[in-house]
Amino acid sequence: MDPRNQTDVSEFLLMRLTEDPELKTIFFRLFLSMYLVTVLGNLLIVLAVISDSHLHTPMYFFLSNLSFTDICLSTTMIPKILVNIRAQNQRISYAGCITQICFVLTFVCWESFLLLVMAYDRYVAICHPLRYTIIMNPRLCGLLTLLSLFISIADALLHSLMVLQLSFCTDLEIPLFFCEVVQVIKLACSDTLINNILIYLAAGVLAGVPLSGIIFSYIQIVSSILRMPSSGRKYKAFSTCGSHLSVVSLFYGTAFGVYISSAVTDSSRKTAVASLMYTVVTPIMNPFIYSLRNRDMKGALKKLISKVLRFL
Repeated sequence: MDPRNQTDVSEFLLMRLTEDPELKTIFFRLFLSMYLVTVLGNLLIVLAVISDSHLHTPMYFFLSNLSFTDICLSTTMIPKILVNIRAQNQRISYAGCITQICFVLTFVCWESFLLLVMAYDRYVAICHPLRYTIIMNPRLCGLLTLLSLFISIADALLHSLMVLQLSFCTDLEIPLFFCEVVQVIKLACSDTLINNILIYLAAGVLAGVPLSGIIFSYIQIVSSILRMPSSGRKYKAFSTCGSHLSVVSLFYGTAFGVYISSAVTDSSRKTAVASLMYTVVTPIMNPFIYSLRNRDMKGALKKLISKVLRFL
């Protein structure tokens, strides 16, 4: 196939969910329901943290940012999937695909760093409780959040700009339900060596460093908890980490599931389904994990819902 310059590329084709009209209706309702639950659940957490003064702590500040990230990540992908199902059209414009790549990378990377910051917050709270308010002051919390966002945006822009330099062949079908940087690069006819090096380097640093930091934090946390004399204090310390550990396991577990799926299977559809678990299911589960396992959050949500109902 003869390559053509990227300025001639007008659109890409995303994977079709199904050809069955009845299944299309079911998928549309399923994705719409998942999107609404994701947005509503995470928005309730953000509003609960803002409205309840008892939740004006570093842990809940980071949680509200995590919920905001989940809303943005879902909004980056699901509405386009819904439009394609309804219009029976799998096309996405070249500019739209590059934009989606940029936003997906930004919010996935930001979520990874937020989970690291939340692990550090739990480490300070349990291992250095007397100095917690001094170390985790509002200034540091704001700086950590902004630094995480800045790194995520820089990484996303770098990959997006590198994709803009590529030339593409006439076969522009992406074997996923959304634009993903690795799959888009595979469609290029020009040399992608630098792109692939950057992807592996960024994955090693921007995924490996947060995961290593989380593991190191919890090694210190477990060591500190085991030295506590009281079983009640041990249980309370473990319970404050339970929700965060569940979210970390879900986030990185599904991420590794996507990697393993793409490595061991030749089925693009299985890889596509695994990628949806990583980018769609994780955001919808986070609000349930934090609201069901956290007494303070459940109380704040009840107060918020009561205020809304009285207002209505």
